[in-house]
Amino acid sequence: MSDTQTSAAANLTAEQKASIRSDFDFFDRDQDGQIDLREFIELLTILSPKTKINHVQEGFNLIDGNGDGHIDFEEFLAWWQECWWEY
Repeated sequence: MSDTQTSAAANLTAEQKASIRSDFDFFDRDQDGQIDLREFIELLTILSPKTKINHVQEGFNLIDGNGDGHIDFEEFLAWWQECWWEY
């Protein structure tokens, strides 16, 4: 977990973290504990329908801090708290 992710999680109550986890689980359609690019596109379609298609991969790569091709919960948590509305 990066320092940003650690500090993001540290500022949350257990209730807030559980609520964000629920949102993560909603978008993790195959319930594998990760959000892949297809699931991320669906997430953006729901949350920010005006997102330009050329920004999708760039945004995904920024959130996927470890570069493994998936967004895990800690990466999602940091993004959700800091800047999801920018998409």
